[in-house]
Amino acid sequence: MKKLVVFFIFCLTVFVFVGCSNYTDFLTDLTNYKLTLTYNDEQKTIDGQQYVDYLNTSDNVLDNVMFNLYANAFRENSKASVVSLANEDKAYPNGKSYGNIEIKTVKIENQETNFSVCGEDENILDVTLNSELYPNDRVEIYIEYTVKLANINHRLGYGENAINLCNFYPIACVYENGEFVCDLYNSNGDPFYSIISNYEVEFTYPKKFKLATSGTYSLTEQQDTITAKINAPCVRDFAMVISEKFEYKTLTYDERVKINYYYYGDENADDTVLLISEALAFFEEKIGEYPYSEVTVVETNFVHGGMEYPNIVLISDALPDYATYRVCVVHELCHQWWYGVVGNNQFDYGWIDEGLTEFCTIYFFDNNPKYEMTMENAITASTNSYVTFMRVYTDVQGEVDTSMNRALDEFNTEPEYVYNTYVKGMLMFSTIYELVGEKHFNNALNYYYKTNVYKIVTPNEVIKCFCYGSGRNLENLFDSWLSGKVKIVSK
Repeated sequence: MKKLVVFFIFCLTVFVFVGCSNYTDFLTDLTNYKLTLTYNDEQKTIDGQQYVDYLNTSDNVLDNVMFNLYANAFRENSKASVVSLANEDKAYPNGKSYGNIEIKTVKIENQETNFSVCGEDENILDVTLNSELYPNDRVEIYIEYTVKLANINHRLGYGENAINLCNFYPIACVYENGEFVCDLYNSNGDPFYSIISNYEVEFTYPKKFKLATSGTYSLTEQQDTITAKINAPCVRDFAMVISEKFEYKTLTYDERVKINYYYYGDENADDTVLLISEALAFFEEKIGEYPYSEVTVVETNFVHGGMEYPNIVLISDALPDYATYRVCVVHELCHQWWYGVVGNNQFDYGWIDEGLTEFCTIYFFDNNPKYEMTMENAITASTNSYVTFMRVYTDVQGEVDTSMNRALDEFNTEPEYVYNTYVKGMLMFSTIYELVGEKHFNNALNYYYKTNVYKIVTPNEVIKCFCYGSGRNLENLFDSWLSGKVKIVSK
């Protein structure tokens, strides 16, 4: 999800969570990725060899498997813009630049097979299976490819300070309702949708770089290169950042979670590490246990405020001040719970993870008064900002759709998406918080989390969990917000 840093910056639970940290029971029931990657700094390319031990978790017999090729959105003449027109200069400080992914070889169980790069925008790799794949059966798919990086401050690309390697590899499309989900990249929000899988990665890169990554790793040095062996079990995605400029700080939280902080421009690095620890403690108390052994925060060149991936979050080095930087760190960390562990279709229902993450962010700051950000002030500022935006937007556009259950490509502009997903989503959850009270809201958070660990939730499941967890009938309230019937007035 794209982080246009939260607009409000301008301006013990009853249920006991068990079992989340022990994900070994899930490991054998997942698709497994094994990636061997080499980064060439002169050519700005990644050569990849990828084995996918694909598990058919559907009830259907499959004769093909589809993969998202998000890297192709960065190529010249792509139909899918990776940034809005308003952000182009910030994203491309040295002028337009392009990248892509070239699929070289695909094999099934070490035998050649038919494949095609297709989709609406060359965004899909369609692999034909050599035999039918029945439910709960597996097939090994080998994919060889080269990714060329654009010079862009984005999820995937190289900038002045760091190289972001996110959404670069072919990742299996989610299969649901009898078909593979093949949505296009979109400059609004986070156009990604994936299921929990296991990753083993061997990544070789020039010795001058330092590495930040999902999972845990060990390093082996060669004459001019370093090879990292990375293990990232039970995660929804995999991402890395490398930089020559990284400095590094670490802290162990609660004797079980290693905090890694990679930075180069943060003059308050010690404070940032402490903030990460405080945020972990708060979200564990209010939501549930963080199920991994490490969490990594990375300062990097990035067009938006920040971006979340499993075990690792990216924070922009271009944020205007440290107060904004803090808010972005907490917001992205909260995504480890909402999107990382409890997943959703971010393309169709961005409010599920963004709205709740936005609320939990202000909830954290309200409970940590030293940061001088209260929930009351944040809600007031966000409400007034939303009302002002809608007034201006209506004057320009005429009638405006204020519903929240919309896909990314159904929002006309990026600000419309942000206000109806982040801001309005946060206001909706703050209304629920005020209505049911803190105790019942915390119960709902914890119940929602513990019943959906490593799963994908839909809007109906979110509503049911909050109703059951809070002990309140909230269906009409959710419907009025999501459908756009609620009228928001200035405070």
